[in-house]
Amino acid sequence: MAAAIEQSVLDNLNISQRPQAKGGDEIGQEEFLKLMTAQVNNQDPMKPMTDGEFFSQIAQFSSVAGIQDLQSSFSQVATALQSNQALQASTMVGRTVMIPSGEAVFNGSDPVTGKVGVEDATSGLTINILDASGAVVRSMNLGAQNSGAVNFSWDGLDDMGERLSAGDYTIEAIALTGGESIQLGTLLAEKVESVTLGSAGVTLDLASDRSVPISGIKQVM
Repeated sequence: MAAAIEQSVLDNLNISQRPQAKGGDEIGQEEFLKLMTAQVNNQDPMKPMTDGEFFSQIAQFSSVAGIQDLQSSFSQVATALQSNQALQASTMVGRTVMIPSGEAVFNGSDPVTGKVGVEDATSGLTINILDASGAVVRSMNLGAQNSGAVNFSWDGLDDMGERLSAGDYTIEAIALTGGESIQLGTLLAEKVESVTLGSAGVTLDLASDRSVPISGIKQVM
């Protein structure tokens, strides 16, 4: 009975039960409001629809058009944000940034610099430089340190004072606290050479031939 009344009302309003989009695929706002009013006024009083059923039917008419409009709006906003982000990133070209990493690329001449975040005061902070095989080639004792950021610099020499070859090295920071050795995270300084705007977003191309997302930058020098 309720279905028959509903269909009759829809016929009188000249509205199909299936949503149709613009140009034949979606109902207009005026027709949608008429339908919603008719749905309420003509339901069977003995079997009124629950809120869930009512909004479920409304969603069937509005979801397709609504989602398309939202997708279009979000796409425009995303494009604008990405363009603005790329513009901001372009100002970093030629500058030095700090990125969270323990993998250093030594070019054979310029020192590798970075920072260690010391959470608690330590009686001894050591920076170890490991080669590709995992062997420690240089150990630098920075002594006791208070909590905070501690700067370090490796000149590319090993413990014997010999200059090492260019390549990839691992930076390891070890803090001695309460008689326990704790490994800490490090930030490494890198020079930004260019900016890339791609499907993955905005990335910074570094002098070490690696790229990082702009969100991975912790400090601009």
